[in-house]
Amino acid sequence: MEGSSVSGKPRVSTAVVIGGGLGGIAAALRLRARGWDVTVCESGPTFGGKMNSWTERGFRFDTGPSLITMPWVFADLFRVAGSRLQDHVELIPLTPLSEYFFPDGTSFTYSADLPQWLGTLKRVAPADTDGFMRFLHLGSRLYEVSKQTFLRRAPFDKPELADLSVLKDFPLRHGWGNYHDTVTAHFRSSHLRQLFDRYPTYVGSSPYLAPATLAVIPYIEYAFGGYAVRGGLYLIVEALVSLACSNGITLLADSEVTHIETNGAQARGVQLAGGGHLPADLIIMNGDAALTDKLLGTPSAPIEGRSMSGFVMLLGLKRTLPQLRQHSIYFSADYAAEFDQIFNAQRFPDDPTVYVNAPSRGDRSSVPGGEGETLFIMANAPATEGGWGVADIREARRRVFARLAKSGFPNIEQDVLVSDIWTPRRIADRYHMPGGAIYGTDSHGWKNAFIRPPNRNHKVRNLYHVGGSTHPGGGTPTVLLSAQIAVEQISRS
Repeated sequence: MEGSSVSGKPRVSTAVVIGGGLGGIAAALRLRARGWDVTVCESGPTFGGKMNSWTERGFRFDTGPSLITMPWVFADLFRVAGSRLQDHVELIPLTPLSEYFFPDGTSFTYSADLPQWLGTLKRVAPADTDGFMRFLHLGSRLYEVSKQTFLRRAPFDKPELADLSVLKDFPLRHGWGNYHDTVTAHFRSSHLRQLFDRYPTYVGSSPYLAPATLAVIPYIEYAFGGYAVRGGLYLIVEALVSLACSNGITLLADSEVTHIETNGAQARGVQLAGGGHLPADLIIMNGDAALTDKLLGTPSAPIEGRSMSGFVMLLGLKRTLPQLRQHSIYFSADYAAEFDQIFNAQRFPDDPTVYVNAPSRGDRSSVPGGEGETLFIMANAPATEGGWGVADIREARRRVFARLAKSGFPNIEQDVLVSDIWTPRRIADRYHMPGGAIYGTDSHGWKNAFIRPPNRNHKVRNLYHVGGSTHPGGGTPTVLLSAQIAVEQISRS
C-alpha cells in the first residue's frame, strides 16, 4: 500500500498501532521491515501489555506469562527485526515442566524427558502409559494440521492446494467433541485426568466446555518444551522495544487512543486522550477486539463468553525455599465444581486450584543478594465487572493460602517482605480488558475456539487486529503469529 505525493515521489505509507503489547510491537516491527512508517500508541507507562514486570526492594517479578513455548516463533520475529533472539536473551529449558500436588496427598513431577516421565507413570498410573502415548499422538496430529492452517493464516483465507495434504493428519476419533471426554477416554487415573484437564486454562477456558482439539496444547508443551528467560521474560519485551527504536519506529507511552477516525468505511487516523491527532493509512488494534466498536463510535453487541481472569499475588520472601520447584500446581478437591463456580456462578471458587511460579528457584538474580524467593501465585477467577473490594481480596487470599496449606505448602505469610496483588478489576482497568478477561473470549465450543475476531476488520477498511483476543488466540507465540498473519494480509491488500 503506497501513496503518492505532489512531487511525484512515492509517499511512505503510515500506520498507527493501538496498544504496545507483544502483538502490537511484533506488528510494528513486521510493518517497518516492509517499509512502513509506524507509530505505536500505548495507554500505559510501559510497553509489553500483560507481559510486563514489577520490581520492589530488589525483588523482580514478571507480572504476566511465566514461560514461553515455540521459541522459533520469537526467533523469527527477531530475524525480521534484523537481529537474533540469542543475542538478547538466554532461554532456560524448564526441566521438569512442573510438579503436581493433589488433595489426597499424591504428588509427582511432570517431566518432558520421556524415559523419566514413563518411569513416573509406572509408579503412579501404570495402566495409563499407553493412554499417554495415544494422547500425545493425538496432539501431534492436531499440531500437524494446525501449523499449516490455523496457526498460519486467517480461517477464511482462500485455502491453498497444499492444505489438502494436511487433512490426512486430522484425527477422526477423539479430535472432535469435548476436551474432558477425550482426556477421560485416554486416562483411567483421576490424577492424570486432572493434570491434562488443566491445559484449556492456558487459553482461559474450562476443560468441561472446550473442544477436544485443544489437546494440541499439552502436545506443544511436551514436545517442544517450556522456557524461562534468565533475568525475566520482560527482557524479551525490552529487546523488542530497543529494536523498534533502532529501526525507526515511534513509540508513544502514556498515549491512550480514544477514537479511530474513519472516512466513510476506511480508517484514516486516531485521536488521543490529550487531544492529539495522528493521521494514518492503516490502523492496527492491539487492544481487546471487543473494544473496537467503541473506538469507532459505533454500537457494539454485548460481550459474551469471556475467558477467565485471575487473582494474582506477587510475593517477595525473606525466606529461601530450596524444596520448591520452579513451577507447581496445587489442585482443588473438586475440579468440576471449581469451573462451575467460575463460569456459571461467576464467582471466585471456594476451593481454587493454585499455580505457584518461583522464578528465583531457577534464577537467583530475581532476589536481592541471592536470599529469599520471588513467588507468582495465581488462581483462576471469573471475568466480571465490578467487585473486588478489600473484603473480596482478603477472602480470596485466605482461600488460596488454605488450598496451599492443605497441599503441604509451607506457611510463608510471616516471611513476606513485598507484595503486589492483581485482581480481575485491576487487570481490566490497567489493560482495558472487559471484566479482566485475559484471553478475550473463551474457547468453549467450535465457534469461540476457532472463529475468533478476525485479523482484518470486516466493517472498516485498513483496520486490523492483533493480540490474544483475536485469531489465532491467546498465548505468547500465538500472539506473535497473529501479527504475522495480519501483516501478511495487509501486504496482499
